[in-house]
Amino acid sequence: MIHPTAIIEDTVQLGENVKVGPYAVLKGKTRIGDGTVIEHHASVGSEFSDVSIGRGNHISPYAVLGGPPQDLKYKGEETKLVVGDHNLIREFVTLNAGTKAGGGVTRIGDHNLLMAYVHVAHDCHIGNHVVITNTTQLAGHVEIEDHAKIGGVVRIAQFIRIGQHAYIAGDSVINKDILPFTIAQGNYAKMRATNKIGLERSGDYSKSDIENIHRAIRSLLTGARTLEEALEDIEAKCEPIPPIEYLKSFIKASEKGLAR
Repeated sequence: MIHPTAIIEDTVQLGENVKVGPYAVLKGKTRIGDGTVIEHHASVGSEFSDVSIGRGNHISPYAVLGGPPQDLKYKGEETKLVVGDHNLIREFVTLNAGTKAGGGVTRIGDHNLLMAYVHVAHDCHIGNHVVITNTTQLAGHVEIEDHAKIGGVVRIAQFIRIGQHAYIAGDSVINKDILPFTIAQGNYAKMRATNKIGLERSGDYSKSDIENIHRAIRSLLTGARTLEEALEDIEAKCEPIPPIEYLKSFIKASEKGLAR
């Protein structure tokens, strides 16, 4: 299970049936959950970070998890990287630990796919069932909610929030929040349409739900309404089902503005 060339410091805790490949390096205050596979030349943990990796993850060659944040304010404080269960982390992915000023934790949920060369900076929070495609770069404090799909070579500015079931087209630049259930594209990206196909494929929403969501998205993206006018239109035209209430709360909570 543990290749003889792997370097594992005494501070590292390994669960049951963990596999560690040749020349992998595990160091610092690091815990690896049951059944996780760490392939050759991967690096997990550092002298500065507290790293928790859950169960059943697969960490590919040359991935670096738990390195110190790339932040000029960081002065070597112990901060955290928390990774959930059953994530596939491909080659050369980098996941930085958090910063004290940003809450101290970078968090990855469950059942995510992070493709090759993805960078997740300090204090980012990624939900569950998220796909992030090759070479996409997240600045600090980005939040990506459940079931979002991010195309390749996407650049996401700091403090951006991307809602559930959003779809970001490849080669986009995101400098404002992306609403749940939408498709966004461009440099700088704008929300273009409802992600109807994604919603249908998820199996989580009825036809009536999707029609209500689409009606709400159209109120926001068509015409020249202010956000206040769009919210009034949604109240008038859409049933108060949970996804509509979530959409309205997302709009009201946005601090970076909406990409429309």
